[in-house]
Amino acid sequence: MKKNVKALTMGAAMMALAMGSMTVLAEDAATQAGEGNQAILVVSFGTSYNDSRDITIGAVESAIEEAFPDYDVRRAFTSQIIIDKLEERDGLEIDNVTEALDRAVEDGVSTLIVQPTHLMDGYEYNDLVDEVAAYADQFEQVVIGEPLLTSEEDFKNVAKAITDATAEYDDATTAICFMGHGTEADSNEVYAKLQDVLTEEGFENYYIGTVEATPSWEDVLELVNEGDYTKVVLEPLMVVAGDHANNDMAGDEEGSWKTEFEAAGYEVECLVKGLGEMDAICQMYVEHTQAAIDSLSE
Repeated sequence: MKKNVKALTMGAAMMALAMGSMTVLAEDAATQAGEGNQAILVVSFGTSYNDSRDITIGAVESAIEEAFPDYDVRRAFTSQIIIDKLEERDGLEIDNVTEALDRAVEDGVSTLIVQPTHLMDGYEYNDLVDEVAAYADQFEQVVIGEPLLTSEEDFKNVAKAITDATAEYDDATTAICFMGHGTEADSNEVYAKLQDVLTEEGFENYYIGTVEATPSWEDVLELVNEGDYTKVVLEPLMVVAGDHANNDMAGDEEGSWKTEFEAAGYEVECLVKGLGEMDAICQMYVEHTQAAIDSLSE
């Protein structure tokens, strides 16, 4: 049979496959086996924050499941540390990417759609593509969907989603700051690009920073200091409100964004909510999944 392996990356289709540590919940595996030969594997970094996981990653998975009832929707995480922690602490078994791919092969899946919840096509996304590519000859068709921030339209849609979600804070005295993770990869440029889109759309009191790259917290503070703000609202620019959101952003210990902004004289309110809690973001992942499915017939 002809093998059809495609990967959608930054607006262009390319021959490749993908996955990086993924997982299917073990408790769901039995029901997934034999239910059909089409599956969607939703791949996330993962989180040990159970409440946030259920309403972010879980919400994305549910939206995809509702949109594509003819597909088995499966879960995989790329962080083995998180996978191991969840199994040891909670008895929760989640596949990594290799395990999820092996399970799909064992279950007789012939068409596999891999939809990552990654924000950008950074190192993790590329690792995912490489790992899935190694399984290309074990499926009739396999395709990987694009990360959240890929096309020009994606940037505009994310800008609209986060500004709509924080509209009640949008006044002349409040700076609304989103904290991303950041990466050493070239794809880190998505943060500056999203900042440009927000500014172009007239949201000049919205600021984007990162924990581990640029723009840094210091860059954000410098920009906020240039305005006439008395209050700062902080929210993560991450699918899940996990460790970075709870500690690096909203933590009470010295060095967090919250304490640093307070030390600079601002009233601070933290919105510890992941992007996955926004319906508009979930629908974007549904659209990216649909585009991946559509690419199989091209």
